[in-house]
Amino acid sequence: MIKLNTNVILTYLACICFLFIFGKLFIIPIKKILKLLLNSILGGFLIYIINIIGAMWNFHIGLNIITAIFVGLLGVPGTVLLTIIKLLLG
Repeated sequence: MIKLNTNVILTYLACICFLFIFGKLFIIPIKKILKLLLNSILGGFLIYIINIIGAMWNFHIGLNIITAIFVGLLGVPGTVLLTIIKLLLG
């Protein structure tokens, strides 16, 4: 027969609680990082499509770290904003 010690049970329960709290603390930043990554990928793809279509009119938006961060923070509206800025500034 297995004899259960209350200290062992309390230790297991404390570890489980710690894991839940630890996971909860890090799930929010991971969600934000994944959203930033998804926005960057979608924005980069949109800039690529704009560059392919814009090649007919000699229109090009550079795909570099600054535009990637800009699009990553703002998402698809950031890509539209970059296009408008490029059209206004030439």
